[in-house]
Amino acid sequence: MKLLTDGVILLRATAADGAVNAFARAVAEDDEAAYAEALAILLREGMQDSFAEYLAQKILRDGSLFAERAYTGKEDAATRAAMAHDLRLLQRLAEKTAFLPPRLSALTDDGMPRIGYGEDDGLFGPRWDSEHTLDTLAEFFARNGYGIFLGNKAFSYENGALRPVRNTSRVLPADLKDYAEEKRAVEGNIVSFLRGLPYSDMLLYGDKGTGKSSTVHAMLNKYADEGLRAVELQKDQLGAINAVKELLSSLPFRFLLFIDDLSLEEKDEKVTSLKASLEGSMNEKSENVMIVATSNRRHILKENFSDRENSVHARDTMEEQLSLSDRFGLTVCFSSTGKAEYLSIVRQLAADAALALPAGELEALAERWAIAKGGRSPRRAKQFIDFAYACLAKGEPVQF
Repeated sequence: MKLLTDGVILLRATAADGAVNAFARAVAEDDEAAYAEALAILLREGMQDSFAEYLAQKILRDGSLFAERAYTGKEDAATRAAMAHDLRLLQRLAEKTAFLPPRLSALTDDGMPRIGYGEDDGLFGPRWDSEHTLDTLAEFFARNGYGIFLGNKAFSYENGALRPVRNTSRVLPADLKDYAEEKRAVEGNIVSFLRGLPYSDMLLYGDKGTGKSSTVHAMLNKYADEGLRAVELQKDQLGAINAVKELLSSLPFRFLLFIDDLSLEEKDEKVTSLKASLEGSMNEKSENVMIVATSNRRHILKENFSDRENSVHARDTMEEQLSLSDRFGLTVCFSSTGKAEYLSIVRQLAADAALALPAGELEALAERWAIAKGGRSPRRAKQFIDFAYACLAKGEPVQF
C-alpha cells in the first residue's frame, strides 16, 4: 500500500500525525475504519470541515529543517526544494477530501460525515509549493520561531526531551515594584547574554516572596521575542544538568537554565554536578545557556547544627559553601521589605489596578493583611491587592 505521504522528506512529523496518517490510509485503501479514525480526531479539534487548515497548522509546528534554517537565516536551495516537494504532496492529500474513492464516497453520500477541505490557510495560498508561499513561510519562521518553540517560551525537561510549559506567568518588569537596582543588574546581564557579550551565571537570593522568581519570569516575557527561552530544572534533575546543556547547545535560541528555590545538603551528590556545570569542567559555560538559580540562602548549602561543633569541619563546610556560590558570576540579593517599602509597593500596585480605596484605608488594610499573613513582602502586597480588587469588583467591603 503506497500512501501520498510516503514521499515526504522534511515534514515527517506532520505525515505521522494521527489524523493525517489515518486520512492518507483511508484514501489509499478506501478504508472506512481509517476514515472514521481521521474524522474522530478532526471532530475533537473542531477541524472536520477544514482539513487543509488542520494540515497547515501541523506544518507550521513541525519543527522541520526548513523552518529551523529559515529562523537562523541559513535557508538553502536544496532544503527549499525539499520543502516545496513536501508541501505539494500534502496539498494533494488535502485535495483528496473532494475526490474520495468509491466506497468512502458511497458512505458519505449515505450520511457518514464528510471531511471537508475548507479554505486555504492565509500563509499558504492556493498553491502551497509556490515561491510566494515558501517566502511567506520563511519570513514567518524567521519572525516567530519554529517547532515547539513557536508560541512557547518556557519548557521543562522530561525523559531526555523538552516539554513546553503552556501556562506561564505573564508578569513584566514594570509589574514588579521597587527593587530597581536588583532588576537592573539581572536585566543588564541578560541583555549581554542575548547580544553575545560576556555574561555571568546568576544566583538570586533573599527572603521568600521578594520577587526573585518573578524577576526571571518578567525578563523571559520581555525578551522572548529576541530569542530568549527558559528551561526549568527541578532539584532532583541537577545530575542531568550537563546533558541538558548539551541538548540546548545545538539550538538557535538563548536559554535560561532555571533552578528555582535551590537548597542542597552539604553531602548531596548534586552539589558536584552543579559546581562542574558552573565552572571548572569540560562542560562549563555554554554560549547559549545561562544558569539562573534562586535561593533563600546566600550559600545555598544547608549547614546542620552538628556541623558547627567541629571547628575543622565547620571551616571545610564554609569553604564548600563559598566554592559553590562563588561560581555564580553574578549574585543579586533581594532583601526583605520594611514597612515603608511594603506600603510603597502596595500603593504602586493599587494605582496599576485603579483600586478605589482612600490612601489611609488602603495602607491600614495592607498592614492588617501583612500581620494576618505573617509578614511584609512584595508577594504579600500583590496578594492583598488581588484580594481587595476582587472584593470591590463584587461590591463587597474588603474584609478578612
